[in-house]
Amino acid sequence: MAYRDLRAFIRRLEKEGELLRVKVPVSSYLEISEITDRVSKGPAEKAKALLFENVDGGEIPVLTNMFGSQRRMSLALNVNELEELNHNLAKLITPELPKGIGPTVSKALELFGTLRSVGLKPKLVRKAPVQEMVWTGDDVDLNRLPILHCWPEDGGRFITLPAVITRDPVSGVRNVGMYRLQQHDSRTLGVHWQLHKGGAEHQRQALDLGRERMPVAVSLGGDPAVIWSGSAPLPPDIDEFMLAGWLRGKPVALVKAITQPLEVPAEAEIVIEGYIDPTESAPEGPFGDHTGYYTPVAAYPVMHVTAITQRRQPIYPAIVVGKPPMEDYWMGKATERLFLPLVRLFLPEIVDMNMPAEGGFHNLVLVSVRKRFPGQVRKVINGLWGLALMSLTKSIVVVDADVNVHDLSEVAWQVLGNVDWARDVMIQEGPVDALDHASYRFAYGGKIGVDATAKDERDGYTRGWPRPAKMDKATRALVDEKWASYGLE
Repeated sequence: MAYRDLRAFIRRLEKEGELLRVKVPVSSYLEISEITDRVSKGPAEKAKALLFENVDGGEIPVLTNMFGSQRRMSLALNVNELEELNHNLAKLITPELPKGIGPTVSKALELFGTLRSVGLKPKLVRKAPVQEMVWTGDDVDLNRLPILHCWPEDGGRFITLPAVITRDPVSGVRNVGMYRLQQHDSRTLGVHWQLHKGGAEHQRQALDLGRERMPVAVSLGGDPAVIWSGSAPLPPDIDEFMLAGWLRGKPVALVKAITQPLEVPAEAEIVIEGYIDPTESAPEGPFGDHTGYYTPVAAYPVMHVTAITQRRQPIYPAIVVGKPPMEDYWMGKATERLFLPLVRLFLPEIVDMNMPAEGGFHNLVLVSVRKRFPGQVRKVINGLWGLALMSLTKSIVVVDADVNVHDLSEVAWQVLGNVDWARDVMIQEGPVDALDHASYRFAYGGKIGVDATAKDERDGYTRGWPRPAKMDKATRALVDEKWASYGLE
């Protein structure tokens, strides 16, 4: 079931008992962030979405934590549980799993062609709720919006849940990215697109072409699948709004922007239109990021706002990030489950994978595999380091197929017992996430791969690997049958 807009999703959350309304006055300066942080880290049954109805004495409510649980993330993407994302996309790939790099690439292109198919391509409409109210020129004022100041040492107010829309200056293909934006003043924003992201590549191309202006639009709200799609790590020639259309089973409605040659979600709550000068930058940050640490000040592009459009009574969506676990973990978990079939296209021996909250997405990936030949684990580790944004992963731990990678205690037991730290570890240098503060060079640093699988002669292990100590089935069945009689309940 596609949600028409954000308020339709809010109604669903309320119906499901997943929304709390905060009616007392609250401040966008730190207070909403502290409330959201406590709720995110509190008991699961109380970790609801939060709709703050009286923010800074204004008329625009603020919604946070809408993706902050597996249940709400599943509702947002129209599945009963996130594992369905894995199965649904896998159906488009199987049963003919490709063999060899040529067929694999062809299969991947075929899959992306499915997303381009009729009915999933965004449709253009003439009128849109998001353009019920329009401010341009001297009337533009970002201070009208309840933009959050999240952490005490943040450099200012930050838009944290945007869909930032740009177009490739050469091909014209749209990119939608989720990049935070710092409010510099009433008409300018700092755009934090990191060097590995699509928006940054569009800026580099515009600079190479000598373009003086690059159009940018920022969408806030809409169908939750549209909001989430900006965080999806798609190839550069795939429109994120097509993925959103596939997830919602209905095309995303777009409308032409008022002042820029771009299309924006018609059912959004608020749209900010503007441009960047590819040669211009300004200090952005610090910002309390999803790593749990402040990202330091750095130079990023400046967006000059040419228009703000909105509904008559908009709702402002926001996310608060910080030390995990928080809402962004579940957004990342949806990405993990959805893109697992694509990873298997290139590395079919992979059984499952897990990006734990403690790793902040890029710090740790746990992978289970079926081993068949010498060096296969190293092949998997290097293969993952060669796959798109997986290349930024700092640590990859590989375990056997029968290990549950989502059980961190089981994984730790396997790693601590199965690894010879002199032979089962790969350490090398390569690209890392721009937010990685531990690397001695910006966006480049050390990476580790750990082989925690059972070893045999294929690995050069000649001692004979021990079998795990397990009870036999007959005894387990006997105890199951007699359990009530033991008086242990």
